[in-house]
Amino acid sequence: MKKSSVSISASMLFFAVSMATLSATVVADVIRHPLPNNSKFPIASAVEVPAGNTIVFQSGTIPGPANPDAEPGTPAFFGDTKTQTISVFERIKVNLKRQGMDMGDIVKLTVFLVGDPANGGKMDFGGFMEAYTMYFGTEEQPNLPARSALQVAALVRPLMFVEIEAITVRKKK
Repeated sequence: MKKSSVSISASMLFFAVSMATLSATVVADVIRHPLPNNSKFPIASAVEVPAGNTIVFQSGTIPGPANPDAEPGTPAFFGDTKTQTISVFERIKVNLKRQGMDMGDIVKLTVFLVGDPANGGKMDFGGFMEAYTMYFGTEEQPNLPARSALQVAALVRPLMFVEIEAITVRKKK
């Protein structure tokens, strides 16, 4: 009787370990839900992060000077919205690389855009999108994040038009 009890316990232990290993493999996949109606707009309608992954909140990132020799407070210093957005995404890429991640690990973006005086005080969403589509929904980086974009009154420096917060997922290895 003892012999069969030990045999059953070993079988149950093997089954439990096998299932735990399989579960760890299955839960690592982030699920990105597309927008409805076959929309080509380059964002996800939602992103699911299964248990077992680590969610990392990136602080807001602002642009560096486009032309450091230009007078601060002039349009040439930071550049237009597209130029600033590229600067922000390049800074985010560097930060993610230091953390062992990349742009494909972003699951959510919150984008703060300031109205551009050259655009009648309205945010330059088109300029933002020109830069955004260089980083998301490309052949090299097809992962689309969930995203919100809004116009705010101002950021920390004059004529700074873009700040972006990112939420990323570090997949369990």
